[in-house]
Amino acid sequence: MSMILTANRYKLSKTSTLKFLDEVEKSLHPVNTLYLPPGSPKNNVTGLLETIIEAEGIPDKLHEYIQDSPTGSIIIWGAQDRYLILPPFPVQKEEVFHSFEGRPLIALLEADITIGLVLVRLGHYGIGVFRGEGLLSSKVGSGLVHSRHRQGGSSSHRFERHRYKQMETYFTQVGVHIREQLEPYLKSLNYLIYGGQRETLLGFRKQIEFLHAFDERTIELILNIREANRDGLEKAIREAWSCRVVRWEG
Repeated sequence: MSMILTANRYKLSKTSTLKFLDEVEKSLHPVNTLYLPPGSPKNNVTGLLETIIEAEGIPDKLHEYIQDSPTGSIIIWGAQDRYLILPPFPVQKEEVFHSFEGRPLIALLEADITIGLVLVRLGHYGIGVFRGEGLLSSKVGSGLVHSRHRQGGSSSHRFERHRYKQMETYFTQVGVHIREQLEPYLKSLNYLIYGGQRETLLGFRKQIEFLHAFDERTIELILNIREANRDGLEKAIREAWSCRVVRWEG
């Protein structure tokens, strides 16, 4: 009979993740470690998981978390310690260790990389370029977009057409500032990350063709940032470097 495990999800900042890895390394509990790049085929994932976890002991949700992660996964698994770490940036190589091995994740967290952040909400935006967590360049601003019309009828339809035009103009304005901020880093930018409202970002990315230049470097994880301004950029870069963690207990 397999053990019933309870999953707890949380986030760790860059500093907290490094401290966590140090604590696991010092622990006397034996563990195995598995690194999986994003997009690993499910059958391959299953085979690799079974090299470090008995088949009946693999939690149902583990596969789902792994498949949904745009940055890959690190699994640390033993009789006492059972963790899935979803790193901030993509795992580069598939690796299996029958011991604890934190060096690939530490190298990822200590890498000197350049990151672009684009925060867009209706009415406010923030664009920043960072090396590590240090700000190199930024632009924040606002634009007029009315809230949705709550009544029906022809006046509502006219209002929505007007609102759509406002959004189109606002997106074009933000797109100009994005080009100003990101074009100097067109070759050197390692990753681009978005934050804000999902629906707004979908429409925005569809309209601004310049952003397609970064498609292969875009991390498809939307940061949950409520303020698209200077404070929002500071919160977003900390969020961008955070690890999402799932711990199984039971």
